[in-house]
Amino acid sequence: MKILSVTMNNRKKEFVVATKRGAYSFPYAVTDTPPTPDDPIVDLYVDDELGRDAFTYVLRSGREDSVHIDHVMHYNKDPEYLRRMLIYELTVEAQNRVKESNLSKREIIRRMGTSPTQLYRILDTAYYGKTVDQILKLFHVLQCDVEVKVTARSA
Repeated sequence: MKILSVTMNNRKKEFVVATKRGAYSFPYAVTDTPPTPDDPIVDLYVDDELGRDAFTYVLRSGREDSVHIDHVMHYNKDPEYLRRMLIYELTVEAQNRVKESNLSKREIIRRMGTSPTQLYRILDTAYYGKTVDQILKLFHVLQCDVEVKVTARSA
């Protein structure tokens, strides 16, 4: 997801990051180099050198920092971002289980009733078009149990 624009709100002490999916707030205090009244922000821009995936700000002292869109999405608990991270973590675990398995990839493909291309998509961490169902099917073929645990968030 690309950043369209970024502004600062000194009254609320936060950045406002605009994307195609909406605007997200990101507090100064969460950054690695937070601005202060004695060291305010003098420059703020969407960073083209970082592929518009981050914004950069410069403080009066000359210190600067960049914030990636993933940090903003994580802070805001964006559902689509959290879904992608769950898919990513499951994919990494699936890759590890395939490596440890005594089954050949050809046998895994046969047992799943799928194609080689589809298996490689399931094992590709950069491909987010897969579903949790497909990954769970792979774990089943690898004779792995998957437990889902739902907990309430603490305040």
